[in-house]
Amino acid sequence: MRYSKEHKFQTHARIVKRASVKLREKGAHGIGVADLMKDAGLTHGGFYAHFDSREALVIEALTHAMDRSTERWRKLSDETPVEKRLSRIVNTYLAPTHRDDPGHGCAVPALAAEIARESAKTRRVFAGRMEQMIDMLAEQFHGVPPRAARKQAIAALATMMGTLVMARITANGEVSNEILKSGREAILGRVKPPAAKKSDKKAARSA
Repeated sequence: MRYSKEHKFQTHARIVKRASVKLREKGAHGIGVADLMKDAGLTHGGFYAHFDSREALVIEALTHAMDRSTERWRKLSDETPVEKRLSRIVNTYLAPTHRDDPGHGCAVPALAAEIARESAKTRRVFAGRMEQMIDMLAEQFHGVPPRAARKQAIAALATMMGTLVMARITANGEVSNEILKSGREAILGRVKPPAAKKSDKKAARSA
């Protein structure tokens, strides 16, 4: 049976979406092609009609997952007042709901250790998407000079991801919640408001 290009596109997208979930749940080496195709309602033999290799699927799946994370951050940012954007992103990221649902969460804490041992091509794609996440987070440091905002964004992202990994290791008990809370406080507690301009200081003294 011959299928239309639109049907093939939709099938391809469905495989990538399902793979992105399984990838985050089970890791880069925890998903088998046969089981994945079965999960998508397809035969193992149909895999190579959509992907040149297993690596190609992994790259598309992790790209899909990381793009969704950046899009979620963008959506949160767009619907939140400027001064509250960073705290909303951090609080949403370091929340029990995110901790308990790795299959639909951020790909970096779920896969970073494994991706570091993948091919150079896979690492480049992963690093490129992570760079976009850093840029997106740096935009949330309102009033901070670009270079300083980038440094703070990198530190915040590293803290967020490390916190989530630790929280997942300890499951969902009291210690895990304590780790999440400590991570939120570590990031948001060290964010300083931008320094007042000289003109502002003069105005304050004359008031």
